[in-house]
Amino acid sequence: MKTPERLRPLLEEGLIDTVVRQLMSGKEATVYVVRRGDETLCAKIYKEATQRSFRQAVDYTENRKVKNSRQARAMAKGTRYGRQAQEAAWQSAEVDALHRVAAAGVRVPAPINFCDGVLLMELVTDEHGDAAPRLNDVVLSADDALVHHAALIREVVLMLCAGVVHGDLSEFNILLAADGPVIIDLPQAVDAAGNNHAPRMLYRDVQNLRDFFGRFAPSLLKTDYGHEIWDLYARGLLSPDTVLTGQFSERLGEVDVRGVLAVIDDASAEEAARRARLADAN
Repeated sequence: MKTPERLRPLLEEGLIDTVVRQLMSGKEATVYVVRRGDETLCAKIYKEATQRSFRQAVDYTENRKVKNSRQARAMAKGTRYGRQAQEAAWQSAEVDALHRVAAAGVRVPAPINFCDGVLLMELVTDEHGDAAPRLNDVVLSADDALVHHAALIREVVLMLCAGVVHGDLSEFNILLAADGPVIIDLPQAVDAAGNNHAPRMLYRDVQNLRDFFGRFAPSLLKTDYGHEIWDLYARGLLSPDTVLTGQFSERLGEVDVRGVLAVIDDASAEEAARRARLADAN
């Protein structure tokens, strides 16, 4: 096939030998199967911001670190340099997230190289050695649905223990490899502790899993792993070995009425003192 322009630098630098075929085209990137020696890999070419249907929403980029204060100012002002820096940060975010979660034991494609907006990584394969299908292309038995759902809930926990929330997890960005599910597409991953939207994103990720696998195993539709997982994380009780129940009841503590009234009285007294000072000044 004709070599895409964005892959030519990888060929010229010897990072890949040949381009085999296009594997898929998504909302944020186009992925190609490539060869390097005896290895079959995949190359993910990120689309420019104007071509993507997935917006770089503030929800996702909140509190993301940039290289220096100049970049931060330029990105805040929306200058041409700032837009370029923001685009580069968006693309490199997936590389950073892949390394971070892979180190925690999460099943993701192994990143190999990142060059000029192209991510070279492991090709996830099925039992026949072909590119693994996405979950949305697979029909499951109830038993398989339960097994894969449990495996992915564990992956969510492992990611969160590493301080990462996927942010866009669904059956469309999970591959079913020969040995089980593999999570892909992490440029929108957020820092669990540094992003105020992280709880909501985690709830949505887990709900997407529940809704998809619940089509094949309806018992899953009654579970609430999302709130259980985040509650344990927020209280410092979540670990990779935590046994989950899939059930969650919000803990309601007793209201300290006296304490609340004391705060109100203090505020009232402070306001009265302020008014008195104003009256004396006049």
